Amino acid sequence: MSETCFHCSLPIPAGSRFGVTLDGVFRQMCCPGCVAVAEIILSTGLDQYYRYRNEPAPSLRDQTLPDAEELARYDRPALQKIFVRREGELRFITLAIDGLRCAACVWLIEQHLRRQNGVVDIAVSLTAQRAELTWNEAATRLSTVLGALARIGYRAYPYQPALQESARQAEHRDALKRLAVAGLGMMQVMMFAVGLYAGAIQGIADNYRDFFRWVSAIMCAPVVGYAALPFFSGAWRDLRRLRAGMDVPIALAIGGTYAASLAAAATRRGDVYFESIAMFVFLILLGRFLEMRGRHRAARSVEGALRSTPKWALRLDANGSQAVSVYELEIGDRVLVKPGESFPADGCVVDGSGWVNEAMLTGEQWPRAKGVGDPVVGGTQNGESPLTFVVERVGAETTLSSIVRLVDRAARERPAIAEVADRVARVFVPVVIVLAILVGAIWWQIDSSRALWVTLSVLVVSCPCALSLATPAALTTATGQLLRRGLLVTRAHVLEGLARATHVVLDKTGTLTAGRFQLQRVAPFGAASAADCLNLARQLESYSEHPIAKAFAGASGDPAANLSNVRAVVARGIEAKANGVVVRIGAAEWVADLWKPAPAMSFDSPAAGGSGVLLGSSSGPLCWFELNDAPRPQAARTLQRLRDLGLELHVVSGDDAVAVEKLARQLGIRHAVGRALPQDKLEYVRALQRDGAVVIMVGDGVNDSPGLGGAQVSLALGSGTDIAMTAADSVLMRDDLEVVAEAILTARRTRSIIVQNLAWAVAYNVVALPLAACGFVAPYWAAFGMSLSSLIVVTNALRLGRSRGDGSMQVSRPLWTAQRIEEGA
Repeated sequence: MSETCFHCSLPIPAGSRFGVTLDGVFRQMCCPGCVAVAEIILSTGLDQYYRYRNEPAPSLRDQTLPDAEELARYDRPALQKIFVRREGELRFITLAIDGLRCAACVWLIEQHLRRQNGVVDIAVSLTAQRAELTWNEAATRLSTVLGALARIGYRAYPYQPALQESARQAEHRDALKRLAVAGLGMMQVMMFAVGLYAGAIQGIADNYRDFFRWVSAIMCAPVVGYAALPFFSGAWRDLRRLRAGMDVPIALAIGGTYAASLAAAATRRGDVYFESIAMFVFLILLGRFLEMRGRHRAARSVEGALRSTPKWALRLDANGSQAVSVYELEIGDRVLVKPGESFPADGCVVDGSGWVNEAMLTGEQWPRAKGVGDPVVGGTQNGESPLTFVVERVGAETTLSSIVRLVDRAARERPAIAEVADRVARVFVPVVIVLAILVGAIWWQIDSSRALWVTLSVLVVSCPCALSLATPAALTTATGQLLRRGLLVTRAHVLEGLARATHVVLDKTGTLTAGRFQLQRVAPFGAASAADCLNLARQLESYSEHPIAKAFAGASGDPAANLSNVRAVVARGIEAKANGVVVRIGAAEWVADLWKPAPAMSFDSPAAGGSGVLLGSSSGPLCWFELNDAPRPQAARTLQRLRDLGLELHVVSGDDAVAVEKLARQLGIRHAVGRALPQDKLEYVRALQRDGAVVIMVGDGVNDSPGLGGAQVSLALGSGTDIAMTAADSVLMRDDLEVVAEAILTARRTRSIIVQNLAWAVAYNVVALPLAACGFVAPYWAAFGMSLSSLIVVTNALRLGRSRGDGSMQVSRPLWTAQRIEEGA
């Protein structure tokens, strides 16, 4: 057992001769498994892993990696339906990975898998211990990819929120135990410290003084050896990577002060600071504990919804009803949901009417009315009457699964202000250590008996905990608060962009208006009958997801034509062949391109806020349909709040220019553009940006996606298309535009709090460092000041979670409480 394994750092058994040659040197290893992994790493040219890692690789000596039979289970359609999303031949899955130790593990996994045939993309998060994998089903199987991962020593399996919650609970228990030990130790040591302080003033016998000191040392030992262990582990990890993180000065201060105090107690010379150590550790752990609770609360806001999805469903068929696992549900199944139960999947109501509580999804306290044809989301709760719905999405395809993926994407990213704070902290720590050494050397010349204590005071007082916690604590709290209000942040830069925004560009249909068009007038041309035109329009619009198409969904009658070659033209309309004749419905000028010259057509302009579409064929116009779409009830109030915040408003829409301009005048918007194609919306946003504007774009349709992608910050309505939500930086889960104004207010408060936190952290160090270097700050005052600084920063950030952006309290309670179903808890 003379050496350790080069791969996993476990002791090498006596007589073992396993190993590989790296850089011309034979590296001994403990078992054939470690050798096999090392040979794969070397043969694929990924040997840099061994040069840059700062933690040993996971051991394979006692680890049983999955065999081919176990891996093959992940290719079963029933299992993939739960965890895998599909887009054509591409497949997407979130994996939990065991054995991730350091950044080098992340690099190795990403590089190794990207070289595997069929792997399109892989993104690994060290913090979350998860990976986002995209592969081509036609080129490889999931089992093959997982097998490639297993061969380099990492076990992966589909991510499940319940397992993540277990990990969070374990982290919480560990942090709470360390905090309790530090708190109890601090209280006990403080009692003896009072006696020592009083004895220093009034006099105390040497034997009592020594007794109090040694009892204090014993009481402080669990604080240093257990409660403070994460600081020592973190410092050792940083030093092995040749970098100085904020755990380095903390560990030096704790270890140095404890060792020096032990020496003072043993030699009976000098002061002891056991109470300072205990207080220092307790207050730093308290700050980190509060920050951890903020992170956990934000994560549970989303994952709690997933856990509310029941495990069983009542499926209806020709033989009646049958209780089945939600994993057995197929698209097209009819499922009965009783009052008080949760919906097991996404779908559409086909029988019954009632109220559904969507608070866990939207944050709204009022339940929503649902009837035949209305969509329902898995995890939401049925209210007062039974509803039957048809399953449309299951497993990884559901709305809640999509939300979790978007949140994970935001968690993997870091905003610019957080990166700046981290870079400052990384530079600040080595500067402080060098400064502490210089101060110690100077004080050794001035008064050698005080040199150590002054040096320790400098280390303690200047620890950059407050600087490092200033930004993430505020961002985490603000993101969780926005989610509770109904805004799902999916990109890291959203809060920063919202706070700096100067212009808001809004779509019209479905954004400023409710997107619920109603037919106001049917005006046929020539011999065409209104009924035939309406039937043809209904068939054409059935191929569109545009809100206008829903106005024709209720048209009744026998089919008027046999459609073929149907195609949807974004921002224009629908074209097809009806009984061999080309027909179009949509924008009047686009439909009129079917014939030249255009015949005379007479129809009134649409009413304010309305719109109109033309139906025509290659032989001429057939019918004009006038539609009306009223503004959202809260639109005018929201726009006024945005103007009060100093934002300039624009509406850019693909709808009729007259209708857009009338709606803009009605809502007090000065800048309005109609008949805008998707590329026109993008160019409009870029033109504003060229003039120095920071643009927020709000939209919901496919034609909004380019503009959403081009704006500094984009918000998609949750009721909009999947493409728009994917292109956007955040998603409005509530059908309420006022959330936009609240989000901007929250972002500005967040920026203000971050600036306050950073200013406090910098000002504290500017004042405290010179005082400590001059010997005016004792170690116990340094510990108290530094810990108090961190607590102030965290507490200031947590204020974001207790009030609304306008200063009023946010209370969100369900209107009623339904029966709790044990299976869905």
